[in-house]
Amino acid sequence: QVQLVESGGGLVQAGGSLRLSCAASGRAFSSYNMGWFRQAPGKEREFVAAIKWSGGRTDYVDSVKGRFTISRDNAKNTVYLQMNSLKPEDTAVYYCAADRTSWGTVKSVREYGYWGQGTQVTVSS
Repeated sequence: QVQLVESGGGLVQAGGSLRLSCAASGRAFSSYNMGWFRQAPGKEREFVAAIKWSGGRTDYVDSVKGRFTISRDNAKNTVYLQMNSLKPEDTAVYYCAADRTSWGTVKSVREYGYWGQGTQVTVSS
């Protein structure tokens, strides 16, 4: 069982930066692949980034490559999403998720069993 709490969202102007954090409680955080997803009003939840349990592999949706960086600190049971060069289209509620899913399915919402409550990110133009 893993409990996830996101923080770090807010309002930022286009071109600005935010750093999201996701603190996990429970056992064996270091054995979970972690993902960040986002959901804009009227749209489905979509994959943003994922990081392997070891931290040795990452993946991103094309629209954020080169702007966002996912990382984790297993000693602190925390995963981060550094977001730079933010655009209005990045506006959404951002969720972190955890599961022991295989790496080949980390982009799938259905593969994650544990979710945080979400944090709002709003980018103004």
